[in-house]
Amino acid sequence: MQQQELNRMVAQKLDLKIRILPDEASLAGDADGEGQDTGSARMLFLAQGEREALAQAAADEGLPEALQREIRSLAARGVFTGRLGETAALPTLGLMPGYQAVLLCGLGEAARIEGSDAWRDAGVYAVRAAHGQGLVRLAAPLPRAGRAVCRRRTQALAEGLWLGAYRMPSYARGSGAPQPPSLREVVLFAGTASEADAPAGLEPALGAARAKALAVYAARDLTNLPGNYLVPDTLAGVAQGLAARYGLECTVLDERAIVEHGMGGLAGVGAGSANPPRMVAVRVRGTAGGGEVLGLVGKGITFDTGGISLKKPEGMEEMISDMGGAAVLLGLLHMLGAQPPREDIVIVIPCAENMPSGTAFKPGDILTVMNGQTIEVLNTDAEGRVVLADGVLYAKQLGATRLIDVATLTGSVLMSFADVATGAVANDDGLLGEVLAAAKRAGEKVWPLPNYPEYHEMLRSSVADIKNSPSKDRWAGCITAGLFIGYFAGETPWVHLDTGGTAWLWSPRGTEPIGGTGAMVRTLAEYIYREA
Repeated sequence: MQQQELNRMVAQKLDLKIRILPDEASLAGDADGEGQDTGSARMLFLAQGEREALAQAAADEGLPEALQREIRSLAARGVFTGRLGETAALPTLGLMPGYQAVLLCGLGEAARIEGSDAWRDAGVYAVRAAHGQGLVRLAAPLPRAGRAVCRRRTQALAEGLWLGAYRMPSYARGSGAPQPPSLREVVLFAGTASEADAPAGLEPALGAARAKALAVYAARDLTNLPGNYLVPDTLAGVAQGLAARYGLECTVLDERAIVEHGMGGLAGVGAGSANPPRMVAVRVRGTAGGGEVLGLVGKGITFDTGGISLKKPEGMEEMISDMGGAAVLLGLLHMLGAQPPREDIVIVIPCAENMPSGTAFKPGDILTVMNGQTIEVLNTDAEGRVVLADGVLYAKQLGATRLIDVATLTGSVLMSFADVATGAVANDDGLLGEVLAAAKRAGEKVWPLPNYPEYHEMLRSSVADIKNSPSKDRWAGCITAGLFIGYFAGETPWVHLDTGGTAWLWSPRGTEPIGGTGAMVRTLAEYIYREA
């Protein structure tokens, strides 16, 4: 079972099929379609409005008068007004041959529709509603707009449809209740889109959405893997499998090589587990060449008990997600391998289990990382920053000229942003601005935290170069945790992304699913391919 799941991470695929046809008439004679069965629905995306405005929009899309009247009735009763996240299914009663239902999907306020976020979000909600109705096939016209805007909206809508189709894997093997049918296909009509060569001209947008969704699926699935399935060695094995699939260079250091490289931070954190640590590096060769190398570093703690500074047992099962940063970068390999970026990228993942035992590192220990600097350990549950110290140093040794690290680093980021936004700390305003702009384009929420000298002083140790926990009151915890990593980034431009609140959710929130979310996959993809 474990090996099957790990193999699936490497051979990741999307089950939902999304296609673009010239117009709705093409669907009738479509040889590739699955047939218009009783599980088919016509999707209609509507902006928020009064009942007459909604009915007129439905009329513009060719809906029969009887269904227009039903839309007026839904709006009058407040059941469907076009708010973002609202959906409603209307039976066609034979008035629209080939469709069992019309699925109404709200886009929200008209001003928001000008951007891409509303279309992405509406796609997620539409697929969820389709699952709830037992629908297996959807059809919808593409957004009407100018060429560039149409491409952006098409990509956003397709992203949303694929992301909404994600389902957390289940390991149940009992009979149980029968599962509802999954949505199998979405057909988008390009007839009223403004692309001169549609649908062929929109295929790149669909391909970009498919690549992002595949990367997010991979990150979510990895994050959701149980801790007994995913240990440091098997996480490294997934990286090796992905590198082999896409022809990339991959290096894995075992526990002996880690010590030989002087990576005392990673060796110390992994010392308490029966599953020894690994250091993973994957190099992606860019198409442009040149001296710039982007270093991406992801925290790969496959399970975190807190070590000797043991966590409370309630909720500890969430710590299967403490390798969420590593999952993001391994998910990205599906994109980077299929579509090489312009510049060289080196991905570094320090992998370990943080366990209590007679060989575990302890409060009061002094660890020496690979550049010879020392860390005073005050809290073994602040282990992520310790392994990332060796991670960023290794990335620099491998040639990285700027750095972005992704980590489920702190619980204190929840105090600032709940599970809504990712926190960012940086030593370079230009790089930070580029990452924030990428997050905005991707529709992910990232907010910068300050980098004041006073926070650096809080990390000063009297017996080592730096301490891994500032004080027992844990003031500014997510800031100082990030700046601890920045200490080892040194003068290299660097951004830290703390996904401690966003990588995992206990229940669905908005467009995000329960469990692993893949937060920051889309942001990093936007940043990497920003000039494509």
